[in-house]
Amino acid sequence: MTDILTAAPEIKSAPDTFDSAFDDFMQAFEAFKEVNDRRLGEVEKKLTADVVTRDKVERINRAMDEQKRVIDQMLLKRARPALAGTEPAGLDDLEHRAAFDSYIRKGDEQGLRALEQKAMSVGSSADGGYLVPPQTDGEIGRRLSVVSPIRALATVRQVSGTVLKKPFATTGFAAGWVAETGSRSQTTTPTLAEMSFPTMELYAMPAATPALLDDTALDIEAWIASEVDIAFAEQEGTAFVTGDGTNKPKGFLTYTAVADGSWSWGNLGYVATGAAGAFKASGPSDTLVETIYALKAGHRQNAVFVMNRKTQGDIRKFKDADGNYLWQPPSGPGQPASLMGFPVTEAEDMPDVGANALSIAFGDFRSGYLVVDRAGVRVLRDPYSAKPYVLFYTTKRVGGGVQNFEAIKLIKFAAS
Repeated sequence: MTDILTAAPEIKSAPDTFDSAFDDFMQAFEAFKEVNDRRLGEVEKKLTADVVTRDKVERINRAMDEQKRVIDQMLLKRARPALAGTEPAGLDDLEHRAAFDSYIRKGDEQGLRALEQKAMSVGSSADGGYLVPPQTDGEIGRRLSVVSPIRALATVRQVSGTVLKKPFATTGFAAGWVAETGSRSQTTTPTLAEMSFPTMELYAMPAATPALLDDTALDIEAWIASEVDIAFAEQEGTAFVTGDGTNKPKGFLTYTAVADGSWSWGNLGYVATGAAGAFKASGPSDTLVETIYALKAGHRQNAVFVMNRKTQGDIRKFKDADGNYLWQPPSGPGQPASLMGFPVTEAEDMPDVGANALSIAFGDFRSGYLVVDRAGVRVLRDPYSAKPYVLFYTTKRVGGGVQNFEAIKLIKFAAS
């Protein structure tokens, strides 16, 4: 009998097209289903699966994860178009870009200083650097939304100050039915509170050689954006999930988590799996169903599952009562996988399955989590600290936190 692994595609380091990479991924999934079905059949007959079969399942599972990484990298590269000429620019924008290019390449500040005197919209060196041109700033923000999974899901607000303050009502307006001529009792006044989302400084420090900066063919704006987007996105991705709120955004996993039956505003509700550090042995998918219906219908229709690759690999093995796999592969390149009909977002900063771990989140992150960007990215040129390299101290102010505690639910791998 032919080894089923021969049906699984070999991982290609550089597939020719998205279609070929996606075809490889789908072939791996078909091989995974076949071997996992065999494993489940062995468990049903012998109460345990053959070691070789279990090993094959895990190997194909890892192959699928690796193929997904290849697809993700291809998508990321495609999300990096050249900045020059992508949008029509006005005279002021062209003047700003030319002055910024001269500053980055040669350290010539005169053009930017002249713009500062002309219009007080460009930051000065005394403020810690100069603002990048608007197109570059927008491109960095766009790329961050591609790379940073929570940013792509959340609501993003731009502010000109350092803090966004948002009022909310802890108690709603009183309402009721009354006859046309019946007396109306006075309604109670709603209680208002304020949520505060401060922005914190995020920095990166790409380096360039003088020869690179002298290369007139180099699109300097595209180079700055491409150098900092990954660094910014990685730091953001971690902070939006596990950040403690000290000099960084507050991640949703750092808020107090309580059993969903005891939920109150200011906390996130969780559903326990019923087993310490694992899904329960019988009916493991019941926890997923309970979590889905723990969310209100208004948020459920926009909800997504958030977990890391390893947790997703465990869930790929789950089936419903009719033998259908609960996890389904993406419908096409660039599309998310789905779990029980809801999109799955991979966030590698989510914890692995373990005792008392909050390894899976489910919710409407557009309503539940807020990302706050202070407008503008600053660059300070430093040709002295690491000679002969020129450093570019690039900063951006970002904040974040939960804005609606009803909109996100967690799964806790615990008995209760």
